[in-house]
Formats: sequence, C-alpha cells, structure tokens
Amino acid sequence: MQAVTNTDLIEFNHWTLRIRPAAASPARLLVLLHGWTGDENSMWVFTRALPEHYWMMAPRAPHRAHPGGYSWRVRNVLAQDRPSFEMLRPAAQALIRLVDEYAASVEVDARQFDLMGFSQGAAMVNVVGMLYPDRVRKMGVLAGFAPQGLETLAVKRPLVGKNIFVAHGTQDQMVPIEQARASISLLEQAGAQITYCEDEVGHKLSANCLRALESYLKD
Repeated sequence: MQAVTNTDLIEFNHWTLRIRPAAASPARLLVLLHGWTGDENSMWVFTRALPEHYWMMAPRAPHRAHPGGYSWRVRNVLAQDRPSFEMLRPAAQALIRLVDEYAASVEVDARQFDLMGFSQGAAMVNVVGMLYPDRVRKMGVLAGFAPQGLETLAVKRPLVGKNIFVAHGTQDQMVPIEQARASISLLEQAGAQITYCEDEVGHKLSANCLRALESYLKD
C-alpha cells in the first residue's frame, strides 16, 4: 500500500503500532484510529499530504473483530450494533495510557495531541475528546457517529473552545448521514465549533473532504 511507506511497524507495551516519525520539529503527535475490522494500516490513506512535523501513531485496536480485523470494543454476538459510550470507555482509557507511555519513550510532547478516526475509530475520537478534553487539541471525525450514552458528558460542555472536523458521505449505508448530523448536534451541545464537509459518497472520505481535512490539520 503506497500510503504506508516510510513507516515502522513496532510492538510497544502489548500494542501493535505503525509509526511515522516526524520529519520536522517541533514534533506534534497525531494518533490515527481505524474503524471496525480495520488495523494499524487502515488510516494511512488519509495522511499523504499532512505536515512533516506530525509524529504519527496508528495503534491496532485491542479486540478481535468478526469476520476479521480488530475492534475498539469487546466482541459480542451483535457485533455490528453501534457500540455505546460505556463499551468504548475502557479502550479510550487504555489509549491515553498508551499515548503517555509511547510519547515518553520517544520524547515527544503529548500533553496535547491531535486525534483522527474513521467510523468506529471516529466514535472513539468523540469519546476520547469528551473524556479528556484537556489532552486533545484537534479532532477529526470521519464517517463516524456519537455512541449512545455520550450525552451524559456533553451536558458538561467539555469541548468549549475546540474546533472539530467532521466529514461524512450522504450515500453512506454503514453509518447513515442522519447519525452524522446527530453527532454534530451533540458536539455542538458539548460546546464545540464544527468544520463540516459533506459529499455524495458512501462509507469513505471524498477527495474534497480529504483536502478539507488536510487544511484543518495544517496549523
């Protein structure tokens, strides 16, 4: 896969990570979260034009998915049902520990880091951002949704002062566009300002929205 060149596959503290060290300084950490049945290789298609100062880390989610790949929540019989906030909370907590331990090992400042996810990974971005708003600077929510139960955090307005990028396809059959619009409403309720890109595509990111994402992450 062309988008995965110039990266390293490593094992770190029981996690499998694909890493691209920064080519410019000061380095800023960008964490990439794949969707259901994805893995540490899935997100690199979105990174080809991102700034060289990004130190990128793509972790493999901790749970096996069916029929293959990995998931951010424990597998159950209804594997295709939307995971709730409580289902994703353990992975969000583990992710913060991973960020702290990995960043310390490579001496990258991760007191605030940027976070981007696709589908179930985008739901994880919403969870991590609301649980740890002081840790996350920018959030990219791609073809995602707001897990049920996140309303309990949104009412506390943890995202005041944050600008969040959301992209979705109007033809998405996996995560219908109505779920994206509902998640925007919830993020706004939590205090965030939204940069939104909607295009006539399915469960993927359009070229137009990819350019908008790159622009959002430039500064």
